[in-house]
Amino acid sequence: MTDLFTLGEVLGVVTADRIRHDMSARLDLEGPELTVAVGLARLGHSVAYVGRVSDDEIGVRTTTVLRGEGVDVSHLRVDETAASGLALRQRRIGRVAHAVFYRGGSAGSRVSTGDVPTEVQDARILHVTGITPALSGYAWSAVHHAVKLAKDAGVLVSVDVNHRPNLWESVQEARDGLRELAASADVLFANQDELGLVESAIAQVPELVVMRGSKGASATVEGFRYDTQAAPVTVVDATEVGGAFVAGYLSALLDGVHPSDRLKRGISVAAFAVAAHSTWQGLPTRSELPP
Repeated sequence: MTDLFTLGEVLGVVTADRIRHDMSARLDLEGPELTVAVGLARLGHSVAYVGRVSDDEIGVRTTTVLRGEGVDVSHLRVDETAASGLALRQRRIGRVAHAVFYRGGSAGSRVSTGDVPTEVQDARILHVTGITPALSGYAWSAVHHAVKLAKDAGVLVSVDVNHRPNLWESVQEARDGLRELAASADVLFANQDELGLVESAIAQVPELVVMRGSKGASATVEGFRYDTQAAPVTVVDATEVGGAFVAGYLSALLDGVHPSDRLKRGISVAAFAVAAHSTWQGLPTRSELPP
């Protein structure tokens, strides 16, 4: 049995202080589902990634990274007719990053219901985010098809709200789409400022996890709330740290530990992530986690 299936798009990311002037830049991969997949694999869990990649260099790099991290890529399809999505990210003031995305019609946005394997029904957890259904009509259908397969088979569904305003036509469209996805969750992850978007679905979610950045995180499970503080760490890059927290939390959930310990592991994994320049390269192995 695979511990976790996840579905999403991986972007190539070019980072510099000032792209128009810098003579060198950093190339990486990014995507919250990628971070979750790598994070769980490093902690010893079996993970499968569902999606589409291009046959360009970013697509090949994506497949190579996931395979090298021990993630099952047998359900990752190569789309030879589309390019990889790309993000250009630059830092202008301190650690504040500004990004421009080029992902319209990307290979990752073309994931469809036909790409979702029935093996999802044999997993322990299906994890999806609110980013993928916003990419295209095909991607929206793929996510909801995967969720239906999981729910029908009694597989636990994990949803990270991950609101990206630039992917939705309007706030109302985002609210409607994210609320529908959140209502399907057995475990729902959200940043503090995303709660208003999914407020009407929260009451029916068995496990709500709220990420509060430097203020820590909380989990409400079966009506009981648990809180934990953020870990003291020198922040190098806090971009997309939510995926690392989710990986740690779900790892602890798979291990069957108490909700307070799930939060602690989530915070620990997130600390490793923010101490590195990459959202996933600095993620810890199980031996590196604090006792």
